[in-house]
Amino acid sequence: MTIKVALAGAGAFGIKHLDGIKNIPDVEVVSLISRDLAKTREVADQYGIRHVTTDLADSLAIKEVDAVILCTPTQMHGAATPAVSTPATSSCTRRFRLASSTSSRWTCRPTFSAAPT
Repeated sequence: MTIKVALAGAGAFGIKHLDGIKNIPDVEVVSLISRDLAKTREVADQYGIRHVTTDLADSLAIKEVDAVILCTPTQMHGAATPAVSTPATSSCTRRFRLASSTSSRWTCRPTFSAAPT
């Protein structure tokens, strides 16, 4: 099973993550988010990423997205946290749980639960 990832941040840190991710089997970046759409498209083209946007919500609306990696400047992580922590509206609610590592980098892990009927 391939894990589909949205990556926020098309700057130097995001590019380092993209370089690493391309070496991980069964992980595919399906959406790239950043502030400058033209630069984001350029980076996405280099890595074969189909979807680009300047709005994290656009990427979270993609049903195939399993995880989000925040490669934005640290001071921007707080603004993104509520977006990835809020359940998406669908037949299966999807939440992303933030987990910190000892290196103070943040990752988002998806958790799935059945939608209320």
